[in-house]
Amino acid sequence: MPGILVGVDGSDHSRQALAWAMHEAVHHNAPLTVMTVHPNPVRPATQVYWDIPTLHEDSHSLDLIRTGVQEFVDKVANEIGESPEVTVNVTTGDPAQELVKASQDADLLVVGSRGSGAWAQLLLGSVSSKVTHHAACPVVVVPATSEARPPGPGRG
Repeated sequence: MPGILVGVDGSDHSRQALAWAMHEAVHHNAPLTVMTVHPNPVRPATQVYWDIPTLHEDSHSLDLIRTGVQEFVDKVANEIGESPEVTVNVTTGDPAQELVKASQDADLLVVGSRGSGAWAQLLLGSVSSKVTHHAACPVVVVPATSEARPPGPGRG
C-alpha cells in the first residue's frame, strides 16, 4: 500500500490525524489507506480489572467495522471539503504491531497523539509511541491541538 497510511480508532485524535492525512494526500496526489485495527477479544478476567464493556455480538464483524470506518472517512471528507483516493483496511490484532507491519509498504504513516484509551492525560499514547519507534517509514503524530490542515505556504 504505497502512499499515506493513517491509523484511526474513531477518537477525536484519530479524526484530526485523518483530516491531516487527507489534506496531505490531496496536496501530494497520493493514495491514502485508512487502517483500523480491531483488538483481539479481551479475556474475561481482564474485563474485571479494566472495566471493558461487553461488546455486542456483531462488534467483531470486520464488515461492520469496515462500514463504520468508511462512514467515519466520509464524514471527515465532508467536514474538510477534500476527498483523496481512499482505501479502507480493517484487520485484527495489536494496533501498534499491525501499523508497524503495514508501514513496510507505506511512504508515510500518520497517527493521532492519543487514541481512545483510558489514560487521556498522557501526551502520547502507547500506539503512537510504539509506531514512532518502530515504523519502517516516516511517521507524523498529529497533536490534539493541531489544526487539521498541514503547514504550507500561507498556512504556517
